[in-house]
Amino acid sequence: MLTLFGAGAVTMMLIAYSLESRAVAWVLVFALACAASSAYGWFAGTWPFGVVEGIWAIVAARRWFIRKARGCEPVPRTDGLGPNSPKIMPESWLLGWPRTR
Repeated sequence: MLTLFGAGAVTMMLIAYSLESRAVAWVLVFALACAASSAYGWFAGTWPFGVVEGIWAIVAARRWFIRKARGCEPVPRTDGLGPNSPKIMPESWLLGWPRTR
């Protein structure tokens, strides 16, 4: 059961980290998942893992608090993969300036 808890916490960390640019709430989810992963580390007897994940939880919670206080909106992606990102022409990186369509 402890292994499933740890696997779930780390999986949630991965998902939340990949979605952080979409909404501020995902930063908070990442912080909570880091805290859960830290708890797993302590319960499993691997205290170095618990310490590192605890530090990550504090750092992520601070990032969430700062972004929430500033009212930061998600940053649009510039690689053309996001739903609201401008479409950058492939040769623009060669010229050193973005050319949008």
